Amino acid sequence: MGELNEPVKSLLVVEDDAGLQSQLRWSFEGFEVSVAGDRPAAIALVERLRPAVVTLDLGLPPDPGGVSEGFATLQAILGVAPDTKIIVVTGHNDRSNAVRAIGLGAYDFFEKPVDPGLLGIAVGRAARVAFLEDENRRLSQRRTDSPLEGLIAVSPEMIKVCRTVEKLAPTDVSTLFIGESGTGKEILVRALHRLSERRDRRLVAINCAAIPENLLESELFGFEKGAFTGAVKTTPGKIEVASGGMLFLDEVGDLPLGLQAKLLRFLQERVIERIGGRQEIPVDVRVVCATHRDLREMIARAEFREDLYYRINEATVQVPPLRARQGDAVLLARAFVQRFAAELKRPVKGFQEPAIQAIEHYPWPGNVRELENRVKRAVIMADGPLVGVDDLELGHVDAPPEPFDLRIVREAAETRAILRALSYADGNVSRAADLLGVTRPTLYSLFRKYDIPT
Repeated sequence: MGELNEPVKSLLVVEDDAGLQSQLRWSFEGFEVSVAGDRPAAIALVERLRPAVVTLDLGLPPDPGGVSEGFATLQAILGVAPDTKIIVVTGHNDRSNAVRAIGLGAYDFFEKPVDPGLLGIAVGRAARVAFLEDENRRLSQRRTDSPLEGLIAVSPEMIKVCRTVEKLAPTDVSTLFIGESGTGKEILVRALHRLSERRDRRLVAINCAAIPENLLESELFGFEKGAFTGAVKTTPGKIEVASGGMLFLDEVGDLPLGLQAKLLRFLQERVIERIGGRQEIPVDVRVVCATHRDLREMIARAEFREDLYYRINEATVQVPPLRARQGDAVLLARAFVQRFAAELKRPVKGFQEPAIQAIEHYPWPGNVRELENRVKRAVIMADGPLVGVDDLELGHVDAPPEPFDLRIVREAAETRAILRALSYADGNVSRAADLLGVTRPTLYSLFRKYDIPT
């Protein structure tokens, strides 16, 4: 059926008529056919065999004259295996139920009386689509694992960030990640650790904004037994625990001034003293910091030490907001839909076109974290297999104004179209080229022209 090496195709026929069961069992060449006569048997076979295609008669017991049991079976199958292609068999001219079935997630419908030959063609096409979608998902997963493990990105802005992280990782310079909340700074820090020479030692993280000031010093530097009420045993701090590895100070801009001085001394001398102790303890640790605050403005207001700023900022990684990352929002949204549909056992497969457009043009003030939360809620609220724009609750979304310079407009439009096509095609270059109406060699040439990673 094509040049790809396809696995053995499986088909489940859900039909309560014994005569039709027997006729259909032998009508599909090249398929392993299983038969079920009611909903419980159908669900059991779907869970065990994971068929690529299901043909489903809507008239099933205990409601063989109606459609309620058929629709319940349709929804139950998609709940177990959302990617299954279901071809619903309906009565002649029963288009209303056919349309309703498509709305609930059926792949196609077929009218009675059943012609096994024609139904076989429909089943073959559905199986081919199921196979190609599975290939695309696996290709997309490999794509989204790059350029850094755990990070999903195709935008030139984020690819540049990833290249910076890769270059900084083997060094031991103090690194400062700057960016709005929710942009993925912690994911980048973890990638930096995985690529560093310290990958086999601990990455110890502490959020400077989440711990009360009176407890933060003991968390960072530790304390000796009896140093204060409740100090019943000597306890090393986060800096000491991270020795040999990496210390991540998240929201370092919220570090109190008194502790800034103590942290500066550690960075200069690489020794610490626990609270209540007199012994200097040498610590070998790489310090990485992150903040959403403007440290230069804080320095001007005497809220952050300038000498500390230069100590933690031997190298800077500026993480762009999601609204400045062309193509990433749709790619992330698709990944979140797949994840949450599986976690929440919901038969949701993707987005309606208006929802995709809204995701592209919404400014995402909460960045990736906001996108993740909205997609999770939308997966729960969606009535069918596709998330609608209302499920995202983004309100009215306006497209941003375009510049007037024709060269800038043309280059921006081509870059945006290529990134959109890659997102829509889940990273499949051939499919993206088809969407764009160009050949694969032309698309690769455009990749080079606009410095788009492949």
